[in-house]
This record gives sequence, structure tokens and C-alpha cells, in this order.
Amino acid sequence: MRLQFLGAAGTVTGSCFLLDTESTRIMIECGMFQGKKEVRERNYESFKVPPRSVNHVLLTHAHIDHSGMIPKLIKNGFKGKVYATAPTVELCEVLLPDSAYIQEMEVERKNRKFRRAGKSMIEPIYTVNEAYKSLPFFKAVQYDEIIQVTPDIKARFVDAGHILGSAMIEVWVNENGRESKLVFSGDIGNKDRPIIKDPSSVAEADYLIMESTYGARLHENHEQEIEALHKVIWETYEKGGNLIIPAFAVERTQDLLFHLFQLAESKRMPAMTVYIDSPLATAATDVFRKHHEVFDQVASEIIKRGQDPLQQAGIKFTKSAEESKALNQIDRAIIISASGMCEAGRIRHHLKYNLWRPDSTVLFVGFQADGSLGRQILDGQKTVKIFGDEIAVKADIRYIESYSAHADQAGLIEWVKNFTRPPREVFIVHGEPESASTLAALLKSELGLKTTIPEWQQIVEILPEGTVKPEEEVRAAYESLAAKLQKLVAVGMEPARREEILARIAELENIIDQDVNKAAV
Repeated sequence: MRLQFLGAAGTVTGSCFLLDTESTRIMIECGMFQGKKEVRERNYESFKVPPRSVNHVLLTHAHIDHSGMIPKLIKNGFKGKVYATAPTVELCEVLLPDSAYIQEMEVERKNRKFRRAGKSMIEPIYTVNEAYKSLPFFKAVQYDEIIQVTPDIKARFVDAGHILGSAMIEVWVNENGRESKLVFSGDIGNKDRPIIKDPSSVAEADYLIMESTYGARLHENHEQEIEALHKVIWETYEKGGNLIIPAFAVERTQDLLFHLFQLAESKRMPAMTVYIDSPLATAATDVFRKHHEVFDQVASEIIKRGQDPLQQAGIKFTKSAEESKALNQIDRAIIISASGMCEAGRIRHHLKYNLWRPDSTVLFVGFQADGSLGRQILDGQKTVKIFGDEIAVKADIRYIESYSAHADQAGLIEWVKNFTRPPREVFIVHGEPESASTLAALLKSELGLKTTIPEWQQIVEILPEGTVKPEEEVRAAYESLAAKLQKLVAVGMEPARREEILARIAELENIIDQDVNKAAV
């Protein structure tokens, strides 16, 4: 079988891996590229294989950089099923149409400029209608249930502890009576997060396809997290401005609601109204409330007491655009809005009205991809462009890194150590180059694992254990022949014998040259 890295190779986003057997073609993830313009432009390219040729998709979780290209895949002819956990399916029901809406709005804005400039019009990657048409293709599966995806492929989803419904996927492939096991880590969760459970362990794998988002970094202590939030809230309150928090609508917003609930319970909150200004976050929070069965012990006990940590006094969920715009006229408020990397959505309006204010604070609580607006602000740019206007950055900029839903370097290493039968090879994906190379080096030096950092679109051959790859077989034969020739030279030989051996070597060189030329063509 072959594995092709169609995304999340050399980048954090665009997660997509194509598993090709003699009879089956399975896609694991089908995510959207985010960040720099040259990376985002990949979203507009054609799929590297005909979508109709893909049997099924296995989806680890609902984040757009993992799920966001599924409507395009279906639009272009995919006819199979998209397997995911029930919470992931329900989150995709709100995330994918929202992604399409953002695209439509952005394209409409650009086309107005293009029309005035006499340029050709552009189209969104997919429309809201096309996003809704993709939803019947989803099929919910249970955690820990082994499903027969195709006659030669089985899969099991286990809790990844990253966001609600997130999974690692164990995949068993049977080829010619021999079985290989691949594990796709998806995004490995950060332990001791609010609401959701810690990531599961996996016992064994032949090949591991592993994320490395925080492969070069360590998070702050979890116990300091709520204290850091408490400090930023009071600093902003005393300045008299607003606290703007760009937050992913799924998981990060709910984490913040949980911690605000804890601060309110301990009477440590100032008189600041909290606004959740994101229809997407509101819808996602409703999905959370439907799935108490996957909550961790702490959140489950709060629910049993009859309290709801995701809905409390002092929290307002805005609905209309008018309510959102009204927030531009207030002070001493906490505004939590999407998107988490400030690439789209209502957060950009709140940044436009607050970044230039020294009495306001912008608090980042999640990863900011290279090239994103959030990353520009976090990296200390003095001005940024929002909706075509240059905005001075005068607000205080804060970052609580431990809010990440990703395991850090120590967490990733610890997770791999839980394997009772280590993988033959680990493919490091879903990370910027420094993170991927740092994690690869650590896995090699500390655990003795073979690691590979694949390039975008690279194809690797995956063989059952004990099988020798053809190129390795040729290399071994070459090394054996070289060793024998060295011995022959050492003992000497007759001129006629020497000429015969040189003639045969020339024949072999001619065969090799022919094969090399064919491959080049």
C-alpha cells in the first residue's frame, strides 16, 4: 500500500492523508489550509486524485483544518461515507456551513474590488448550500468500536482528548493475507483540560502518523492558567477598557466559560459582563450540552449538582449582527469571539475597534498559524491591516499558552512512551518545520524510533512487517557485491578474469542507466 501526504506536511493546517491499497482508496482527514496566502491558495487547486476514486473518508475531529475541504470533495464527485464520532458529526453540521458563509462573504467583498478594477470574478471553494449537501454523507461511529470500512480495511476511533468528539484512528489494512496497523494521531489533546477527558493511549502500531504542533514547546503549568486569566481580567477592568479574546468556537470558548464559571463561583470576578459574540460558538456550545456522556469527571459532577458551567449569570450570547455592532460602544466588557486566529468572523471587527486603545487588552489563548492576523499581532507588529485599514496596535497583548488543546512537547513524548509495541516508523506531520524536526530528533534520541518528516504530496510505500522494500533489497545486493569485489581485488586475479568481470560490470551499468533514464522520463 501507499500513503500520500496531501496536507499537514511542512505546515500545521490542511490535514489530509491518502491511503492507497490494491483495491481501496481511503482518505484520512480532508482539511483546509490556513495561514499564509501561498498556503491558502492550495485550497483552490484540484484534488491530486479524482474524488470519485476515494472510497471513504475517516475524520478525526471537526476543526476546519481537518474537515474543511469535505464539501469540495463531495462537490467534485466523492460518493462514499465520512466516518466520524457523533459529536464530530454534529459539530461539522455547524462548522462547515459557517466556513462556507465566511467564504461567500469574503468572495463577495473581493469581487466588488475586482469588478471596479475590471478583473475576473472569483468563486468560493464551496457555497453554504454545497456545505449543507455534504452533511448526509457523514456517518456517526462510537468510540472504541471496530468498524469494517472496506473488505480490506478496519478502523477504530479512540478519544484523543483534543476537542469534543476528537479521535485518534487505528487502521488495520489486510494485504495478501498480511495485516499492517497504522495509527493516525489526529490532534493529541492536552491533559487536564476542562470538560473533556484526557487523551487515550494506544498500545501498538506498525506505522504512526503523528502531529507535532507543539513539538518544540512546553506549556505553562495548568494550575497557573486560571490565575493568569484572573490577572488579565482584573488588569483590564482597572484600566477601564475591554478584554478581547479571539477564541476558537469549539473547545476554547467552552474552556473559557468553564474557568469563568469557576472564578464566579469563588467570587473572584469583577463587574464585567461577558459576551460570547459568535453564532458559531453559541451553536457549538449547544452541541456540548447534548453530549454530557463524554464529559470528564469534574464537569460531570457539576452537571449532577444541577449547575451548567456553560451557561451562567453574567454571560450573554449575542445573536444578531446589530447586537454584535453594539458591543463597539461599550467599555469594561469581556468579548469572546471567533475566529481563534483572527482570520475571519466578528473578532476582526472587535480588534478594529479595540487594538488602538491603550486601555484595552487582547488575550490570545490558542495557537496562531504563521501568517495569520493573530500571529502578526502576537509577534509584535506595530500596525496591522483589518478590512483594508491600517490599525495601530496600542492595546496590551497577552498570551496564555497553556490554554492550548494540543499536547506540548512533553505530552507528545509521554503519549508515545505508552506504546507497548513501538511503531516501525513515525511520520511527523501537522507542525511547522522547527516543531516537526525537534520532535523527530527527540523521538529518535530518547526512544530510538525511526522518524520521517514527509514533504507535501510525498508518497511512501507501507509494507507489512517482515517485508523488504524493493529498493532496500537492491541496495543490500549492491553492498554485498561491492564487498565481494573488494575481496577479489585484494587477492589479485588473472588478466583474462579481470576483463570478464569488468565486461559484466559494464553490462550491469548499462541496465541501471536504462532504468534511470526511464524513471526520469
